[in-house]
Amino acid sequence: MLAAWLGGRAMREGLAVLAEAGVAAYQTPEQAVRAFMTLVAYARNLETLYETPKDVAIQLPFDRAEAKRAFVARWIRGAGTLSEEVSKELLHAYGIPVVRARPAADPAAAAALAEEIGYPVVLKIHSPDITHKTDVGGVALDLGSAEMVRAAFDQIVRSARERRPEARLAGVTVQRMVHARDAAELILGIKRDPVFGTVMMAGMGGVGAELLGDRALGFPPLNERLARRMLESLRLWPLLAGYRGRRPVDVDGLVEVLIRLSYLAADYPEVAELDVNPLLATPEEVIALDARVVLDRLPDGALDEAYPHLALRPYPERLVRRIALGDGTPVTLRPIKPEDEPLWLAMLASCSRESLYSRFRSLFNWATHEVATRHCYIDYAREIAIVAEIEAEGERRLIGVGRLIADPGHEEVEYAVLVVDAWQSRELGSILTDTCIEIARGWNLKRIVAQTSTSNRPMIAVFERRGFEVRIGEDSTVDVALAL
Repeated sequence: MLAAWLGGRAMREGLAVLAEAGVAAYQTPEQAVRAFMTLVAYARNLETLYETPKDVAIQLPFDRAEAKRAFVARWIRGAGTLSEEVSKELLHAYGIPVVRARPAADPAAAAALAEEIGYPVVLKIHSPDITHKTDVGGVALDLGSAEMVRAAFDQIVRSARERRPEARLAGVTVQRMVHARDAAELILGIKRDPVFGTVMMAGMGGVGAELLGDRALGFPPLNERLARRMLESLRLWPLLAGYRGRRPVDVDGLVEVLIRLSYLAADYPEVAELDVNPLLATPEEVIALDARVVLDRLPDGALDEAYPHLALRPYPERLVRRIALGDGTPVTLRPIKPEDEPLWLAMLASCSRESLYSRFRSLFNWATHEVATRHCYIDYAREIAIVAEIEAEGERRLIGVGRLIADPGHEEVEYAVLVVDAWQSRELGSILTDTCIEIARGWNLKRIVAQTSTSNRPMIAVFERRGFEVRIGEDSTVDVALAL
């Protein structure tokens, strides 16, 4: 009965590992079942981790390094909390939709801004010392006239002074009121943990965020699959996906916002905390209604190859470049990513058996998800694969890949290259080899090695022209090495 309920690959893997451990080691059947369920959960988590994500195009049309330098120079003066206006400005820069809040120091200024924005509007207390505005009566919703705005201003400021007399008050902020049917309120967050580094959170938002504790955690950077899994693990998920006639919210928009927020988390180690609450998700849009950023001055560590605040190394965008082959064909050279699995499989399908044997030194069933994950899901801290991508007949295609895998001591790196048959003898192998040698030197490695066969004369010539030491074995194996 248990086996029938579990079923599938997860059950088979769990049983295999449990058999190796020895069921006899458990004193009761209940202990054995608990151990079995733990192993099944582990296998399922691995399957989830290696699911192929959709290729979501995230465009950030600005120089992120330059934008960060300007932001840090302007706003970071040591630890402190940014205003709602500045916090939303940072989110907006990363393409996250926000309701812009504008500050008003007195009732007349608030009424003037409300007239400019258009009724109805929302007023919120403007203070660097007050995080939970509703707790001090610091929010007034759905104000439809100048008289209501002026009265709400006085009431908000009076209530905040009574409940938080020590807080610094700068007036209120004014923003448009968002009315939405079938909307869900979420909270998104970033927090720098002393052990795990920067962690991201998604959960039920609004005033019930802390009460119900419905949240999921993840490590940036996120891809489409990881972001979607965070949302699917929430108890709120049925409402997001559509429940009992309720329209589903824009889940794709939510996923994109999570991915964009993970870019921000990677770029700014200075962010000690970031809260977006509430993030309003409707069937038509996803928009941040409130935001708070807490900064902590740190040495600049983002947008370089260190990323000391992250547990996972982000996608190395600095290695993306565009070239042209000798015949003028434009080619994009870039690191491989999990979303490339379908393109990687299509590339191998267009190679001859001889080319595949020269690359892998054996013939095997490469057309499986399990094999593709080992080549597309990589740790950028010790491995890199540079793919050559072209666009043909309106479709993206991979026509070659050069791969570097460093040893655990990070002293020696192994190199391998594959070029699709139709694109051989067009200098692509040389270009990929030069690119990977340059990357290996940037890693401060001591030696690069590779292996091929005596039948692969073109590649041997490529190595010889670059000064590799070539040694031919008795079994026609050719080992090459280059001191870096």
